[in-house]
Amino acid sequence: MRAGWHEYFMGMAHQAATRATCPRKHVGAVIVRDRTVLSTGYNGSIRGLPHCEDNGCMMEDGHCVATVHAEANAIIQAAKNGVSLEDSELYTTASPCWNCFKLIANTGIRKIYYGEFYRDERSREVARELGIELIDLEIPPPAKR
Repeated sequence: MRAGWHEYFMGMAHQAATRATCPRKHVGAVIVRDRTVLSTGYNGSIRGLPHCEDNGCMMEDGHCVATVHAEANAIIQAAKNGVSLEDSELYTTASPCWNCFKLIANTGIRKIYYGEFYRDERSREVARELGIELIDLEIPPPAKR
């Protein structure tokens, strides 16, 4: 059976998550406009620094602060390549944290599809205020091989 667009792009986000380098959570993100992939990202260390999986996590208040989140990395990749994200859509394996949500909102992304809700209710409230659709796809990750 042929995958629908949501399954296709969320599948890509799950595949991107397999590149994540923080063992605490593997997250992937894909930014799309008009059914065309603009950018991808996964959570990992700052370029040129050791990965959490190699050197351990840098923990503060129960969170690893060594990694750049998947959504931020996808936005950074688009910026490096001169790609506008205005009126695009984001597929992410976990709903964005508050800091990533703020970045997403300022890029002009209008829809955020996620596979699991992750922690922060502020994003839901502010998304409603800004007219950004925050949509739970309820698509489970693919079975591990």
